[in-house]
Amino acid sequence: MTRQRSVPLVQLTAPVLVALAALTACGTSTATPDAEQVSTFATSSGDRSDTAAETRNEEAALTLFESAFTAEEPSAARDAVASVVAENAVDRPGPAVGPDAIVDRFEAIRARVPGARAVVKHVAADGKWVAVHWQATADPASETTGEANIDLFAFQGGKVAEHWAMTQSVPPTSVSGNSMFSDLYSYPTGPTAPTEDQEERQRASVVATYDALFREHDASVLSTDFAPTYVQHNPIAGNGTEALQQFFAGGVQFPASESVVSLADGDLVWTFAKAPGAAESDPFVAGDIFRVDGNIVEHWDVVPE
Repeated sequence: MTRQRSVPLVQLTAPVLVALAALTACGTSTATPDAEQVSTFATSSGDRSDTAAETRNEEAALTLFESAFTAEEPSAARDAVASVVAENAVDRPGPAVGPDAIVDRFEAIRARVPGARAVVKHVAADGKWVAVHWQATADPASETTGEANIDLFAFQGGKVAEHWAMTQSVPPTSVSGNSMFSDLYSYPTGPTAPTEDQEERQRASVVATYDALFREHDASVLSTDFAPTYVQHNPIAGNGTEALQQFFAGGVQFPASESVVSLADGDLVWTFAKAPGAAESDPFVAGDIFRVDGNIVEHWDVVPE
């Protein structure tokens, strides 16, 4: 699912509370997890076939970008966020806990990027997971300003139970000439919506490819799993598999990493990677998004600085 929305990163108005309360009421249980449940929550993916729950979770996560930062009073902002975030939700890698931690994250972005607005670029909901790819910028018309972000939310009982955030400064230029956000792939015969089974196969395939390339450093998958005309949005790499092969053959040394969380929604597969053997509380080293049309045809990422 692809969206582009621009909302101000300011603070909450009281009317938002009504909308948020109604949204949360549409969920299942609003029970919050115990602290010990939260500490192991990332180890399971949840039911990946419950489309209704995924839709509710996605809308709740988007509330944090579209509504929860449009009011004038900081106290109202925190109250509104609390309607979709569990009291003991863990903001990874910790130790911050609860709705205030997520509010503080957005306020820190506003401090770094004066006048920032949140422009949501891509959204995925899969099982308990919701991932949001977005730009923080004072100029929503420009994709070469501000910060690139991927936020990952784990839901339990209709509320956010865990949250991870990745941020990278947006460079003014890129090797490929593509921005970190644009959608450029053109389907030869038009896009088709994959079934749940197809999404799951695509997710497993992309995870295997990612691990082969970044954990095993097996560059042969560039010839077998990527389309020759692959579209690149990483700012330091070029388009096409030939450019990727040159990039990996050029002596660039990547520390080993492997996908530990992954989502599939439509034609996009998202992977979140850590170093092999990393603790659950350790931060992700990268968030990647791959568009699949037979092979991998387009790629975005955020590599935290």
